[in-house]
Amino acid sequence: MHLHHQAGIAKMSCLMLFLMMVSWATAQDDRQQIHNIREASNQALQSYDHEKVLSFLTDDALTTVSNGTLLSGKEALRKFILAAGNNKMYWIRTPVTVEINQRLGLAWENGAWKGYDPEKGKDPVVGGNYAAMWTKASGQWLIKSQLFVALE
Repeated sequence: MHLHHQAGIAKMSCLMLFLMMVSWATAQDDRQQIHNIREASNQALQSYDHEKVLSFLTDDALTTVSNGTLLSGKEALRKFILAAGNNKMYWIRTPVTVEINQRLGLAWENGAWKGYDPEKGKDPVVGGNYAAMWTKASGQWLIKSQLFVALE
């Protein structure tokens, strides 16, 4: 009986280790997906493809722009972008941390952002920190909320 009990514990330990490894691998895959989407978003911003930029957000996404203005929904952000007219500014976000909550299908991203104006040279003209809340409720990672703070 004692050996049978130890074998059962060993099997349970192996199963738990396997499940932890699968969970870790899935979280790593989710992190990579978010990094890939962030890179695609940066490329879309740099090429002024506003519709592609907006495609990475939920319809009800909240965006707090660097001056503190809160925009409620993707349409409000679209109007904000269009109001800039022919402004050639674009922004690059560089993630520092991406944390995943697989059970809830949520993620937290934070990092630094830089704003560039090609008409003023290659160096950034503004920058700061950002945070983003991601959701996988639709089956793909989308930004639900984002906050940008100008610090430079």
